[in-house]
Amino acid sequence: MKTFNIKGTDLHVSNIIMGNMRINNLTLKETETLIHTAQESGINFFDHADIYGGGSCEEQFSKALSMDKNVREKMILQSKCGIRRGATGYYDFSKDHILSSVDNILKRLQTDYLDILLLHRPDPLMEPEEVAEAFDQLHESGKVRHFGVSNHNPMQIELLQKSLNQKLVVNQVQFSLAHTPLIDSGVSLNMNTENAVNRDSSTLEYCRLNDISLQAWSPFQTGFFDGVFVGDHQRFPTLNKVLERLATKYDVTPTTIAVAWITRHPANIQVVLGTTNAGRLQESAAGSDIPLTREEWYELYAAADNMIP
Repeated sequence: MKTFNIKGTDLHVSNIIMGNMRINNLTLKETETLIHTAQESGINFFDHADIYGGGSCEEQFSKALSMDKNVREKMILQSKCGIRRGATGYYDFSKDHILSSVDNILKRLQTDYLDILLLHRPDPLMEPEEVAEAFDQLHESGKVRHFGVSNHNPMQIELLQKSLNQKLVVNQVQFSLAHTPLIDSGVSLNMNTENAVNRDSSTLEYCRLNDISLQAWSPFQTGFFDGVFVGDHQRFPTLNKVLERLATKYDVTPTTIAVAWITRHPANIQVVLGTTNAGRLQESAAGSDIPLTREEWYELYAAADNMIP
């Protein structure tokens, strides 16, 4: 398992993250097996959010582990807050909401601190100074060691960072072979094509320039939950043909190659795996160790109909 230090922190992290969005569908025993499989595969980073299962996923995680100091020190825990569930759902980066959210997260996870707290999608009504007050209080109390965001563009990060005393160290965004806005417009610059449209304000380049680690969610999805591309020969015949050929070459599965395509990027992009299948988790995690060549990386990108001719 490839590991690295998140810049601006003392966190030495695995290239692969176990996501916990759906573990409330498992039994405690199944959850324990999934977590142990992740750890045996070299994963030390576990991602949560307070809206996952309405908080039940965080509870399930800690109960399955019988969380104590020895267990806690072997893992890096990240959670997210800021999305409120209601009749329509909305976002809330107010000081009171952030502080109460973290207290509830810690209670559910049965821990005294989070290694990283992310603000979960942008809040258009955000007051940066109010967020700063919340972060100061959380950091000074020891409840949160580091901070980041999810699905934020460069100017949103700049607006927030201007008021913060802590550096934002993570941005979690959607990225997969079949969802590549992070790199499309750069490859297709000044072309009169669909891919030339800059939909993310050069988020990848901005984060690399500012030492903000990227985390890729939905690494097997196409579009916004429009289905998995691995194995979908009807919609992605060429891509799956290349995935299967490379899987044979490296003696792994196409799923492993799909992960390897992301981890091959020099930005050290972490991959968030949301599977609840222990076997699938294991084969996906193996992607961190597959040394795709430059030619293979571009062949996969082109096979997903992303590259210009």
